[in-house]
Parts: sequence; C-alpha cells; structure tokens
Amino acid sequence: MSEHNKSSLFSGVSPKLTFVMGILVGVAGVSLVVFILALVMSFGGGGRLAKVFARGDKDNQPVAAANNTKPSQPGTNQPPVKVDIQVRADEFVRGQSNAPVTLVEYSDLECPYCKRFHPAMQQIMQDYAGKVRWIHRQFPLSFHANAEKEAEASECVGKLGGADKYWEFIDKIYERTTSNGTGFALADLPKLAQEVGVNQTGFKACMNSNEMAAKVQKDLQEGSGYGVSGTPTTFINGRAVEGAVPLADLKAAVEQALAGK
Repeated sequence: MSEHNKSSLFSGVSPKLTFVMGILVGVAGVSLVVFILALVMSFGGGGRLAKVFARGDKDNQPVAAANNTKPSQPGTNQPPVKVDIQVRADEFVRGQSNAPVTLVEYSDLECPYCKRFHPAMQQIMQDYAGKVRWIHRQFPLSFHANAEKEAEASECVGKLGGADKYWEFIDKIYERTTSNGTGFALADLPKLAQEVGVNQTGFKACMNSNEMAAKVQKDLQEGSGYGVSGTPTTFINGRAVEGAVPLADLKAAVEQALAGK
C-alpha cells in the first residue's frame, strides 16, 4: 500500500480511535497465535500427553518392579504383557473356582478409583456368572492412611468367616468409605466385622496380633513384581487392565479372554 493510500485510510480518524484500533489489532494477533498453538498441541505430542493425564482413573505409587512384566501404560498402543499369576490356596475366590476367566484385582480399600470401579466388577460377576472368578489382592498405597489396616481387617474377616464374609466386608467398605485416605474410620472396623457375622472378640484379637500384616505385604510385593504401580490394576487371564475403566471396556477384555486371546 502506498503512503498516499495509508494516509487516506487513516485520514480524519482521531488519535484516540487510532489507539483503540491498535489495541484491537494486537489482541486479535495474540488470539490467532494462541489458536494456532492450541491446534498444534491437539494434533501433536501435547494432545497425547493430555489424554494420558486426563484419564484420572488410577491412584499411583512409585514402586520398583521386580521383573519386566510391567503392563502397558495408558496412551500407548502396546498390548499388555501376559503374566503368569497363580491363585494361592489362602485366597478368597468369588465365583466358580473352575471358571475359564480369572480376574485378579490389585486394590486399595481407600482408593476412590477402586470404589468407582467396584460396581463394574460386581456387574461382570453377574453378567458372566459361571465364566469368571474374581480374586481381590491387597495393594494399600502409602498415602492412604487407613488402607493398610483396612486390608488387614478384611483378611481377618476372611480367616474367621470364610470367603463369603470376606467379600461382604469388602463390598461394605467400598459402599461406606468416602475414600482418599481416611474415609472409613478404623474404630468402626470391629462393628463392621460384627455386621457381616464375625465375632468382634476374635476380630479384635486378630487385628491386635498384626498377624495379617505379612499377607498384606506379600500381596503388595507380588503386585509390584507383576508391574503394578497404581490401583486398581486388574489382570484378566494374566493381561493387565489399568485403572477404573468403563464397564464396556471391562466386558470387551473379558470377551477377549473367553475367546482365548
């Protein structure tokens, strides 16, 4: 544009209006830059990173794995590595003991994502009755103050009352805790044990002896060895599903296991 045209364009415009127009042009320019950067982030690495952190479906704890069987991480295309997880004689199985699909869930009783995930697992047990069995293993996270004692409490209930009482106790903890560390008061554990049919005296004796602490730590260490780093982590016939995935995703994983994949 020639100098003559420029002067014609702004001729008759007051200095105040010229100043305002300059500000508007500047804001428009900055907005355009921000918009372009947002597009780049959405279609590039920034978008993928956002997806990884946006899941928010798992409580994490840095744990060193004992081998190379760590499950695939959210946001990657790598299939989870299949690991050989044996069901121990001292575990409380929910469902048919000879079911073709085994779900081994590493969970924290004060984890909000585990609480959210629990109904989906219960629904799986209903929808696939006779086809799946569920083993709950303890993985109390260090930043949940009540989780370890609650884990020991569930094991005491199982010892004194068997598998049915164990699972009833687990269900009630998830129903009533508000999670995030101290959602269910430790002082109420004996009353809850009695509610599911376990003698309070025997329960208190088991808790005071700390006899179940070793079993809880065994679950924790074995889980770390399988690559578990947060809760919930569920192995479906040895393949890890990380986080509180939607019921539809959980069903898809079960269907794959039933198909032998």
